[in-house]
Amino acid sequence: MEAPTVVPGAGEMSAVAARSREGSPEEDGFGPSALGTREHWDAVYERELHTFQEYGDAGEIWFGEESMSRLIRWMEKQKIPLDASILDIGTGNGVFLVELAKFGFSNITGIDYSPSAIQLSGSIIEREGLSNIKLKVEDFLNLSTKLSGFHICIDKGTFDAISLNPDNAVEKRKQYVKSLSRVLTVKGFFLITSCNWTKEELVNEFSEELLRPRVNRLSPFLKPDSFNKCSKLHCIGI
Repeated sequence: MEAPTVVPGAGEMSAVAARSREGSPEEDGFGPSALGTREHWDAVYERELHTFQEYGDAGEIWFGEESMSRLIRWMEKQKIPLDASILDIGTGNGVFLVELAKFGFSNITGIDYSPSAIQLSGSIIEREGLSNIKLKVEDFLNLSTKLSGFHICIDKGTFDAISLNPDNAVEKRKQYVKSLSRVLTVKGFFLITSCNWTKEELVNEFSEELLRPRVNRLSPFLKPDSFNKCSKLHCIGI
């Protein structure tokens, strides 16, 4: 499978992880970075919001346009219903939400813990004349009780950023997986794009919570060769 184009932000995060990583993720092998903090992303999206208001520039597309196209092609191949509930985790500027809506998906929600990101997303969506997209300021590690029941959950770099958080990243990663298990329906799909994690590492990171015997959500995931065909987790790496 071809690799998506890496925009500067994603490349920077990948480079930081590569420089600081000394062991496996299970041993907390990612060194801390400002790229893992809310303050960093608040500042980023405040700048991007100002740029959009001043010049109409929507900002960078994480992992490039091809990554968005590939995700949508995969959803089309899987015959995901256009009314399926979709959650974009860490939506940023919301450009992927726009692409999903233009394709025909009609039940889309984007969340981000940065109010500036949600304001930027709303402005871009309004410019596109779209009305079938819901936006919420939400911290995925501390979700409101109303956020649940999604058939598709999508992550394009959010888990990567959490992995670089200077404040106990291991526990934050565990909380991410618990939050995912809560919001994702039993027969849903989790699509993740990562520049820092290998396929095998993501299997280890997510399988314990999502493979609980009483749920058995990831049974096809047990065969490594069927990784890109599994019924729960689809990973797109670079």
